[in-house]
Amino acid sequence: MDRALARGETARRRTAPNPWVGAVVVRDGEIVGQGATHPPGGAHAEIEALREAGDRARGATVYTTLEPCAHQGRTGPCAVALAEAGVTRVVVALEDPDPQVAGRGIAHLRELGVTVDVGIGADTAARSLAPYLVHRRLGRAFTIVKTAMSLDGRIAARDGSSQWITGAASRADAHRLRAESQAIVIGAGTALADRPRLTVRDADGPVHTQPLRVLLDATGRVPAEGPLFDPELAPTLVVTTDAVADDAQRAWLAAGAKVLTVPPAEPAPAAGTGAGVDLTATLEVLAGLGVLQALVEGGAALSGSLVEGGLADRLVTYVAPTVLGRDGRPALDLAGPARIADAARWRLVDVARVGTDVRLDYEPPPRDGAPPWPNGEGV
Repeated sequence: MDRALARGETARRRTAPNPWVGAVVVRDGEIVGQGATHPPGGAHAEIEALREAGDRARGATVYTTLEPCAHQGRTGPCAVALAEAGVTRVVVALEDPDPQVAGRGIAHLRELGVTVDVGIGADTAARSLAPYLVHRRLGRAFTIVKTAMSLDGRIAARDGSSQWITGAASRADAHRLRAESQAIVIGAGTALADRPRLTVRDADGPVHTQPLRVLLDATGRVPAEGPLFDPELAPTLVVTTDAVADDAQRAWLAAGAKVLTVPPAEPAPAAGTGAGVDLTATLEVLAGLGVLQALVEGGAALSGSLVEGGLADRLVTYVAPTVLGRDGRPALDLAGPARIADAARWRLVDVARVGTDVRLDYEPPPRDGAPPWPNGEGV
């Protein structure tokens, strides 16, 4: 299963909105076939692994990181293909929450006489496939809030300057995060202050498609100019509200951007924060566009709103060896608890030294209701 998980990770950048699944065929203790999901419309991981195994799949065990499908889509049902290949046992890490699958693949395999075991490597698979699981279970994009801060938790100096807090290695690592995401999200304030390109430039490995650049601008503050509106660099989506003037919308559209309207944020954010859109509705819109993972690179207000609203699925923080002082701008702008006992406790899931900086990955505490993770604690 570890081999299958590693194989699935090799396809992470190319499969959305489908999951990056890995599969391994084992016969008599020997790996005879391996596969990973192809881009949409191509072979699923199990089919690729069966092709590599050929006749050696008969009597074999297949390890797969996600439940094989049992329905006819752009490709045939994997459950049927496994049975027809003579596989006698299938080991599945996770049941697929997609309504078209949702246990049907496992049930169909058993109906066809194949032994199925479920749950081996479930926690690791859930961490790997977290964006897909959130997309299918909650109907919104999995959201990573990325910040780069000083040792004293500041993301910009007093004058607003923030390039570059972290070193070159951290910036390259952040571009790998971009390459693994289908959308990069900023607010109007960041767009005006930084005039960013929001493209993948320094990631290792192939970049099959530039992520969708998403600007949240409720009132039309950002003019349709600069690299963010250069369609030759990457596509741009502006998420706005009915409060925006018609001429702003026309300018965005004329520049080649797509424009979608969502309800305004409730309650309305403080003046000048630059978001002002309903963030839940925005993430649902992105999910509908096939975005599994959205990387948020906005300022303190947008990042704080996502954390406060329970919409941040992961915090990725790069901490630089510098101090900006009390007048620097904080990383998150949100209402804090009255007592330390009421503070939310995020879970540290990864620590890495990146050049002269440190990368810290956190996941939120369990949310109300049934958690979407198999261990009940998070991914």
